[in-house]
Amino acid sequence: MTVKVGIVGVTGYAGGELIRLLLNHPEAEIVAASSRSNVGNPVSAVHKQFYGYMDLIECEIKAENYAACDVVFLALPHGASSGLAKELAAMGKKVIDLGADFRLRDYDTYMEWYGAEHQWPELLPDVVYGLPELYREQIKCQDVIANPGCYPTSIILGLAPLLKKGWVKLDTIVCDSKSGVTGAGKSLTQNTHFPDCNDNLSAYKIAGHRHTPEIEQELSALAGEPLMVSFNPHLIPMNRGILSTITMQAANVELTQEMLDAAYQEFYANEEFVRVRSKTDLPTTKQVQGSNYCDVAPVWDSRTKRIVVVSVIDNLVKGAAGQAIQNMNILMGLDEGMGLRYGVMYP
Repeated sequence: MTVKVGIVGVTGYAGGELIRLLLNHPEAEIVAASSRSNVGNPVSAVHKQFYGYMDLIECEIKAENYAACDVVFLALPHGASSGLAKELAAMGKKVIDLGADFRLRDYDTYMEWYGAEHQWPELLPDVVYGLPELYREQIKCQDVIANPGCYPTSIILGLAPLLKKGWVKLDTIVCDSKSGVTGAGKSLTQNTHFPDCNDNLSAYKIAGHRHTPEIEQELSALAGEPLMVSFNPHLIPMNRGILSTITMQAANVELTQEMLDAAYQEFYANEEFVRVRSKTDLPTTKQVQGSNYCDVAPVWDSRTKRIVVVSVIDNLVKGAAGQAIQNMNILMGLDEGMGLRYGVMYP
């Protein structure tokens, strides 16, 4: 079975990563690609690393240009995906949105945090959040999948076993996350300009980052009741990677390190792309670079009675393109890890 694939918004970092992974996918063929800035030119005019290897001519961003596709990836800014997704779904295409248009199930929350026009709000309550480790069965029968954000992926996977166990005092969760510069996209801003970013570490959008409601929505579902988190993102001068250090007070339970280790090993026992590490072998971003892995390690601080979880991903792979392909594989009935089993890029 060959899955014919289209990519909208192909010139961004996530679009380039989709190409890199799909070119090595044994059952996928990229047949259409488009962006606003490179119409009529080969994809390799922007992604020069694919020169002579991926020279597909970009088409206009119109649904009819994707008529030959089985699956279409939308790698567009927030507010730009919903109308196109609606048209593509009406054509019988499977749509995986790497943007934010379908991640929040509540329309009012979407408007509060994004304020962008949404052209398919009635679908929001029913869209499946594309985190396979939590929603695999629901993903299998959907037409539109909301691919999770990068920060939320690291945090949700880091906390899921604890929330399922009920071991967390829910009003004490603090998520401190550090991301490489590619997480901000290609558009140049002051804080991603080289002289400002290089040799620097900065906090940004504290108490107001748009991934906050996405994180809270999914953690609340795991906990079985509404919760809020303190989410503190930082920009770190490297290309790829996210490291989240998540701290929280333990609920009324006597925990041990052995209990935490066992809970994580059990929860992720059958998950190929989540690797549980240990207090003596904490995850680092280098250990997942270029891969679809999320590495997590829980730590029990017996002195303060707090739990600390370290979670790392490559923001462009498990945090974007790799997870999108994982979702495609599930949707199309393929081996879930197909096209994603690459060794980590090291050093």
